Amino acid sequence: MSQTSPRIAPLAPPYQPEIQAQFDRIMRGAPPLMLFRVMAGHPRAWEKFRAGSLLDRGPLTLRQREIVIDRTCARTGCEYEWGVHVATFAETAHLTDEQVRGTVRDKADAACWSAAEQALIAAVDALHDRATLTDAEFKALSAHYDEAQILEIIMLCGFYRTVSYLANTLALPLEASAARFPDWTN
Repeated sequence: MSQTSPRIAPLAPPYQPEIQAQFDRIMRGAPPLMLFRVMAGHPRAWEKFRAGSLLDRGPLTLRQREIVIDRTCARTGCEYEWGVHVATFAETAHLTDEQVRGTVRDKADAACWSAAEQALIAAVDALHDRATLTDAEFKALSAHYDEAQILEIIMLCGFYRTVSYLANTLALPLEASAARFPDWTN
């Protein structure tokens, strides 16, 4: 992205106490992300965004959740959100450098993934490509994940596709501490 500022201006500090408290809760003391600062400037959008974030402890492990989010963001070309998640969660989720690159570059059946993770990535890809799963894809996913997990996977894909729409369309500059998409030449 060549643009250095987003298309919709973010809030600037000092923030209203309620907004500051929300940022503190979400960011755990770190400065708020540009995406959050833009959204928080519009109360209705910010409320809806926070309500759907799925950042709480759900039925998926951190690793499974991050694979879904990273793959969804990569498939939508959203380096902003992919980079934030990789920088923040990849190490804790025990994603290797090869797997992080694989969320962007590899097919679902890459050898760096377990069978369950391959089914997960295939489901993300299918949802991205067709907004549905075939019976065979659903059966493959069901072999590794229960109903609550499958619903979470679908909701994560949808939510992070929306996040990608926001970050890409608003032309958010990449966060300084975020990872960057892998170099395609190596």
